[in-house]
Amino acid sequence: MADGLPQLRRVASSSVESVGYDPDTGRLYVRFVSGRAYVYYDVALGVYQDLLAADSKGGFVNAEIKGAYAYRRV
Repeated sequence: MADGLPQLRRVASSSVESVGYDPDTGRLYVRFVSGRAYVYYDVALGVYQDLLAADSKGGFVNAEIKGAYAYRRV
């Protein structure tokens, strides 16, 4: 983990470019194709795994992540 960020992995999505997860802190990192990136706090590992498995990454973020977790733009 360089600079406090986990390794981000590219995902097949029209809105989400890449995601990363730090299991030690429960922080989920999401970078959108727009270039904006956010960190979400206290996210369970299972939620990250569900995100990776979701057919629509953007839809999953909108339905399950946004509004459910504290976050900040990075």
